[in-house]
Amino acid sequence: MVIYYGCRHCGKELGVLNHTEIDLSMRFLKLLEEQELAEMISSEKDGHFRLDVICEYCQQALDAHPDYHELDHFLQ
Repeated sequence: MVIYYGCRHCGKELGVLNHTEIDLSMRFLKLLEEQELAEMISSEKDGHFRLDVICEYCQQALDAHPDYHELDHFLQ
């Protein structure tokens, strides 16, 4: 099993965790509520998972423009 990390706003690939690194990552995921987790994780056809997070660039844009939180996609 592999977990692919990517930005949910700009689509940038941020990283990949292989099966030896997933245990530590799963501990952090347990801190999230079930609804948050369902919104962030999707399963791929090959049995791997994709975790949608926010990259540093998009987070800076959201911090600078709080009204962007109202939009599904704020990048043009």
